[in-house]
Amino acid sequence: MDALPVFDLGTYLSAPTAEDTAKVCHEMAQFIHETGVLVVRDPRVSGADNDVFIDNMEKYFGQSDELKHPDARPQYYYQVGVTPEFTELPRCSQEPDCLEKIKAMAEEDRAHIPSGPDCKERFFWRMGAHPEVTEFPALNAEPVLPANFPEWRQVMDTWGDKMLGAVSTVAQMLAVGFDLPATTFTDKMDCAPHLLAPTGTNLEKHCTKGTIYAGYHYDLNFLTIHGKSRFPGLFVWLRSGRKTAVKVPDGCLLLQAGKQIEYLTAGYVNAGYHEVVCTDATLEAVARAKNAGQPLWRVSSTLFAHIASDSTLEPQGKFAETSDAHKLFPPIKAGSQVQAELDLIKLSAESASKNLILSN
Repeated sequence: MDALPVFDLGTYLSAPTAEDTAKVCHEMAQFIHETGVLVVRDPRVSGADNDVFIDNMEKYFGQSDELKHPDARPQYYYQVGVTPEFTELPRCSQEPDCLEKIKAMAEEDRAHIPSGPDCKERFFWRMGAHPEVTEFPALNAEPVLPANFPEWRQVMDTWGDKMLGAVSTVAQMLAVGFDLPATTFTDKMDCAPHLLAPTGTNLEKHCTKGTIYAGYHYDLNFLTIHGKSRFPGLFVWLRSGRKTAVKVPDGCLLLQAGKQIEYLTAGYVNAGYHEVVCTDATLEAVARAKNAGQPLWRVSSTLFAHIASDSTLEPQGKFAETSDAHKLFPPIKAGSQVQAELDLIKLSAESASKNLILSN
């Protein structure tokens, strides 16, 4: 697949019940079933919006570790504030079956084998309304405001609102495409712990071909959405097992299916595996940035859209009608699912505290 098709959200936004719109929704639903990814164009989001956000995060990540350290919240699973480099551990690195799966891949489709924590940093900024009552307060903590960034809240909320708007529109279009009520997913997203989650990788320190920035993994949330990064290196695996380098056209957004949509569709949509590594194309972009005097931080403008923590994950509509749907995907609170996944990637409170000590 040389290039991913671009789905225009303007079609749905202007005429959500039109026959032509329903056709686009079904095409989108079929494509995410086959690939686990989507590229969309949202008329409400511009490339300039993405640039403002990335500029802000380059400044933040470019600070010293001493200035960033007070923004870490390991007691909240690092689900707000900064996550230091070498803290997030790719789940695959701890699972023999996953490592064997990588070894069995055809050479041209083989993932890099993760051997330890990722060298990327991350900042989590909570988006959307908070639940009035929740069983999962650690997943719904107040956001962290870094010092010396008076414009922080405005920049983060502006980009986060645009990403949340885009992913909510996609969620409605997918529901229509799956022949479900349009609000099937968005109703469950209300008061969820959505997280604006930009990553930052220091390309002055980590700039050797083959360096793993984010090891082979899937996302634990509902849908992940990004703007275009200034440095390439993201690869995704399609449902067929084919490895594909992601190239996002200017002004477009990339979405990836997470574990929660896999649950809600009983596996009709799989959580898509992906990795970020240093490639020849990454090194070429680094050389250009150096020559132009630009920051050498690979920043992703990512938002993780979630299902509300207190909402139950279980197959929806027609996806619940197969004989083994509830056997393979038994009901579970979304908050319990997230906490279990965080523990496996070493971001639980206990594991995170240990990792913080080791990284100092």
